Amino acid sequence: MSNLTLEKIGKQAKSAEALLRVLSTSQKNKALVTAAEDLVANKKILLEANAVDIAQAKENQMAPALVDRLLLTETRIAQMAEGLKQMAELEDPVGEVLSMKQRPNGLMIGQKRVPLGVIGIIYESRPNVTADAFGLCFKAGNVVILRGGKDAIHSNQAITRVLQEALIKCQLPAEAIQLITDTSHQTAEEFMRLNRYVDVLIPRGGAGLIRTVVERATVPVIETGTGNCHIYVDESADLDMAVEIIFNAKTQRIGVCNACESLVIHEKVKDVLLPKLVEKLKEKKVELRGDEASCSVCPEIVAATEKDWGTEYLDYVLSIKTVSNIEEAIAHINQYNTGHSEAIITRDYENSQKFLDQIDAAAVYVNASTRFTDGFEFGFGGEIGISTQKLHARGPMGLKELTSTKYIIYGNGQIRP
Repeated sequence: MSNLTLEKIGKQAKSAEALLRVLSTSQKNKALVTAAEDLVANKKILLEANAVDIAQAKENQMAPALVDRLLLTETRIAQMAEGLKQMAELEDPVGEVLSMKQRPNGLMIGQKRVPLGVIGIIYESRPNVTADAFGLCFKAGNVVILRGGKDAIHSNQAITRVLQEALIKCQLPAEAIQLITDTSHQTAEEFMRLNRYVDVLIPRGGAGLIRTVVERATVPVIETGTGNCHIYVDESADLDMAVEIIFNAKTQRIGVCNACESLVIHEKVKDVLLPKLVEKLKEKKVELRGDEASCSVCPEIVAATEKDWGTEYLDYVLSIKTVSNIEEAIAHINQYNTGHSEAIITRDYENSQKFLDQIDAAAVYVNASTRFTDGFEFGFGGEIGISTQKLHARGPMGLKELTSTKYIIYGNGQIRP
C-alpha cells in the first residue's frame, strides 16, 4: 500500500470525524443496533470468509489454540452482535460536563467530555476485535482505522463491509470504520507514523507487537498489556481460599493477559499450601517452576531460572517464589510485574492496605482472582484493551477512556486587564 492510499484513508477518517463528533446518542444507538442485526443476517458471508482464513491457518500449521482464536461460529457472530447491542444500551459519555465553576471575574469555566477523534488499532488474529473496536469507538464518537493481522484478513474484510453497509443504511459515513487491507510490515509502520490524521494508536496483541508499536510510532500510543500477573499468599491467608483463587486465575483461561503467571508465598505457609496447590493444579497438568525453598517441599516443582520471574507464559506454567515478609513480596512483584493485575490473599487488614498502596499496577486485588480485570466485569460493557501505562488511561479501557476533555468558558464581555 502506498503512502497515497494511507493518506486517502486518513483524509476520509478526518472527514467522517467531523460528523461523528456531533452525532446524537439516538443516532449512534440506532446504527449500533442496525450493525448488530446485519452481522447476524450476513452470518453466511462471514462464515464463508472465515473458512478461507481457517483453511490457510491449518495449511500453515498454525497451533490449534491460535486457530481457535481465528474461528468464527454462529455463536461467536451472535456474541459479536450482542456486544454491539449492549454498547447501544450504555450511557453515552460524550457531552458530559465534568465541572463548572465561576471565577471572581464572572467567567464560568468548565470541562466537557469529547471524543478522542481518529483512533488507530493494530491487532492480531481475533476477528471479533473488528466489531468490538468499531462499537466502542463509534459509541464514544470516534472514527476507527483498523489494521488486523494477515491471518484474519478475509474475516476482517467481511465484517468491515457489513458494518460499513449498516452505517450507510443509517445515512452515516461508511468511513467511520476503515480497514487497512495491506497487511505488510511496511504498511503497518507507515500507519504508525500517520500522526497527521490519527490522534491515538492502540496496539492489541502479543508483547512483540506492542513493543514494536511503542518503539516505532510517531502517533501517540496507549500501551495495552502483556500481563505477568502475581498472586501473593500472605502468612495469614485462608489457604483453601488461596488454592481456589490461584487455580481460577491460572487455569480458567490461559491465553489472556489477566491470567496468573507468578505465585509469591510467605515461607511460613509453604509447607501446608504447596502440597494442596500441587494436587489441585494436577487437574490441569500445570507445570510448576519454583525457587529452592518451594522445590524442597514438593518434588513435582522443578527449579526456576531468573527468566521465569518475568515471563508471561500464556500456558499451563506457573512460577513460585517464597519470601519472608510482605515487604519482600512487594519488592519482588514490583521488580518483575508488567503493571497489569496483582493480588494478595490475606486476613490481615494492615497487610492488605500496604499491598494496595505499594504495588505499582493498573489493578490490585485483595482476596480475589486477577481474571476480573476486564471491561465487562468492571461494568463498562466492554473494553478496547487494558492499558498498563499511566498517561490518559490505566486499566480496562471502556467508553470514557476513549474520550478526552476540553474546557468550555462562558463570559459576558470579560477582557483581560
